[in-house]
Amino acid sequence: MQAEVNGKIIKLSEAGWLENLDEWSEELAKQIAVNEKIGELTQEHWDIVNTAREYFLENGVVAEPRLFSKIMKEKFGKDRSSQKYIYSLFPTGLIKCANKVAGLPRPKGCS
Repeated sequence: MQAEVNGKIIKLSEAGWLENLDEWSEELAKQIAVNEKIGELTQEHWDIVNTAREYFLENGVVAEPRLFSKIMKEKFGKDRSSQKYIYSLFPTGLIKCANKVAGLPRPKGCS
């Protein structure tokens, strides 16, 4: 699988995960969002994407859902921290969808 961004071909895995994490960009995130049937990314989407990326860059691993909800609650309040909220923006959730849009590596055990 691949995506084209600004005339450059970027390799994705069969499941749509970015193969070279250094190739991530906001334009690629928008393309992956289309592939994931999310549509246009709103500021709420970007808040999740950027928070997931920040955690990964600081810790070298993706945040598991419970920890991510806690981080979101601290940053954005209770209304924007639940798994239900995240699923409302990313239909297959944090692990399978938001992390993919954020250009993060596929967690072990995730298809």
